[in-house]
Amino acid sequence: MNKISILLVDDHTVLRQSLRALLTTEPDLEVVGEAGDGRLAVELARQLQPDVVVMDIAMPQLNGLEATRRIVKEAPHTNVLIVSSYSDDKFVQELSEAGAVGYLLKQSAAPEFIQAVREARKGKASFSPSISRRIFEQNRQAFLAGGKFAGPKNATELTSREREVIQLVAEGKGNRIVASELSISVKTVEKHRQHAMNKLNIHDVAGLTRYAIAEGIIDSEPRPSGA
Repeated sequence: MNKISILLVDDHTVLRQSLRALLTTEPDLEVVGEAGDGRLAVELARQLQPDVVVMDIAMPQLNGLEATRRIVKEAPHTNVLIVSSYSDDKFVQELSEAGAVGYLLKQSAAPEFIQAVREARKGKASFSPSISRRIFEQNRQAFLAGGKFAGPKNATELTSREREVIQLVAEGKGNRIVASELSISVKTVEKHRQHAMNKLNIHDVAGLTRYAIAEGIIDSEPRPSGA
């Protein structure tokens, strides 16, 4: 039997351990790696080429949205399944557009989660029932109105690099540290940071931090290392 290889991505160590314990009870599933931040997740996905990545959204270094975009591009045979506490339509649409094949809420039952992993391996969509109902209703209303469902859109489109810089700045890192982590110059960091602030009409780091929290780019509260 060819087992379904899985990469677990979540910055909560206890949650990753719980998911690993659950998945390893199934004879056709195998956890081949774990990552506590989005940047490591991309690196491991590139190296391991797992069948499925189980991905959280709010994580340090690189959030789940940007990590998903990169994994879909750099590991095209890997399918990403989002498992998050965020249920907003905005997140569902953005992650779907980024290439995720499914979106489950963290309170989903174990059988539902395991089935979603198997469906993700096949590239089939899986959504928590509450999300599926909303998607159906939105499409039904759009059909009745004679239009197409476009879903919520951000008024301002930021580039992937701008979002990445915003996340690191909002996490409290200075320009030099951001430059080092992204392997770009300080001037380039400043340029991306200023472009993002101009687009968002934000004038200080506090404003960037509030935006990052509201958009789910970072958590509202810092998490201790390994939590």
